[in-house]
Amino acid sequence: MYYKRHIKKAIESNLKDYPAVLLTGARQVGKTTIFENEFDCKIVSLDNINILEAIKTDAVGFISEQSKPLVIDEVQKDPNVFSSLKYLIDKEKKNGNYLLTGSQKFELMEGVSESLSGRLGILQLHGLSNRELIGENFNKPFIPTKDYLLSRNPQQKFNSKKIWEIIQRGSFPKLYDDESFDFERFYSNYIDTYVERDVRNILNVTNLYTFIQFMTSLASRTGEILNMNSIAKDIGINVSTVKKWISVLETSNIIYLLQPFSMNVSRRIIKSPKVYWMDTGLVCYLCKWFNPESAKNGAMAGQLFETYVVTEILKSYYNAGKKPNMFYFRNSDMQEVDLIFYENGKIYPIEIKTTQKADVRKVKGFKVLTTYFPQIEIASGGIMCTEEELIPIGDGNYIIPINYI
Repeated sequence: MYYKRHIKKAIESNLKDYPAVLLTGARQVGKTTIFENEFDCKIVSLDNINILEAIKTDAVGFISEQSKPLVIDEVQKDPNVFSSLKYLIDKEKKNGNYLLTGSQKFELMEGVSESLSGRLGILQLHGLSNRELIGENFNKPFIPTKDYLLSRNPQQKFNSKKIWEIIQRGSFPKLYDDESFDFERFYSNYIDTYVERDVRNILNVTNLYTFIQFMTSLASRTGEILNMNSIAKDIGINVSTVKKWISVLETSNIIYLLQPFSMNVSRRIIKSPKVYWMDTGLVCYLCKWFNPESAKNGAMAGQLFETYVVTEILKSYYNAGKKPNMFYFRNSDMQEVDLIFYENGKIYPIEIKTTQKADVRKVKGFKVLTTYFPQIEIASGGIMCTEEELIPIGDGNYIIPINYI
């Protein structure tokens, strides 16, 4: 079964404005599939050895002979493609001719910056969002304003059981194309492929088992402030190696680093990012939570739920072709706000709770922000939880069901 992807509109919009569009994303999130199902275009993949050889021999000639629009899949496999595309784009002077995909942004962005700067739009695709899973058309980025929340009107409510099924299974389309597909086999093969194809090529890691240990250690810390020293000590490697490996996971779209909101106003504000894995199913596999009940009742339940909420919000932005102005706040006294949206000079704060019954007193914690940012208006926000109804709780704040993302 194919699930329609919300990023289609952003791709179409970028095709009108640029000669080329680059769609990045982790392996298996459906980059090629969206073009196969929703666009009338020719697709050539550099994973095909014969096509790759033809490109290496005469990229300009090969590309010129293809019908347009043309999808070049896994374009980073031959860096010379970028300079050839630059030549053709400048010669053709037409928008919307080329669609590029790639799962490894190291090579991609180097080629883009050198040859295609200003000539293409860049978009990120991640796993299936809940909006896509239930077939909703709503495609606005999440922000806890009154206008957004009252316009949301979700078509389907998720009870706690369904939420934890999604959290534990993850968001890769393959696992929903065929729901009988074995969870453990999929993620085992996924890690093997990712480590073998990407990690070995980029980092020249000789001990792949150590890298998988690193992934597991970092997965157990999803939703936490990043502590590289702790990870290094945990698996017996140096901090510089941890830093390099985290960079690889980030550029592979496996993890997201949520930055603190500081505005450089105080040394007492925590300055390290929080780490979130973009797929909760991958976290559950690495940390051995093999069914929804164990994930829900386990020691990582709060981290998994928060990771799920954050990644769903991130998808709402990326699928609309936008970058999130989203942060967190914590000071040295451990006063914290889980999420901060900064837009039009205003702060919109959110607390995330795993329970259905939210403690409305938690919104009083937002007042700490006025101490650190007195020049910025603290606008509407609320508590996001498994409550099924949107409930106003005063001062512009709401109890927000997670299906309002």
